[in-house]
Amino acid sequence: MSTAFGTSVSGPCPCGGGPEMLPYAVCCGALHRAERSAATAEELMRSRYAAFAVGDDAYLVRTWHPRTRPPRLDLDSATRWTGLTVLRTERGAVDDEDGLVEFVARWTEPAAPSTSTGRRRGQLHEVSRFARRAGRWFYLDGEQR
Repeated sequence: MSTAFGTSVSGPCPCGGGPEMLPYAVCCGALHRAERSAATAEELMRSRYAAFAVGDDAYLVRTWHPRTRPPRLDLDSATRWTGLTVLRTERGAVDDEDGLVEFVARWTEPAAPSTSTGRRRGQLHEVSRFARRAGRWFYLDGEQR
């Protein structure tokens, strides 16, 4: 796992901890350890963001719908995920079968040695689609904006 945020039991959750600002251990950490499943599409999206932040590729694969999951997932350990803003959700509640979550995820990565020093910053703006199957939420795909 990456140490971009660390996985400290008392540390903040990379996803922001939801409305309650929960620590990683009881927020996304519990999902990553398979102690419980995401109750909503937004909770799954937040936990997948946190999985990118801590380098938990196994969780990303486990929560990706088999129909759209890539054969291989290679995370860039140099990328640090630095913040998440959820812009909107449509459906995706406990009783829904599908949902959309629009978000912006911010990141930094090392700048190319020939161009500058320090870190390059960017963001991913995506509308992600989710589906619930057999009571579990899965990521289907996303459209970048």
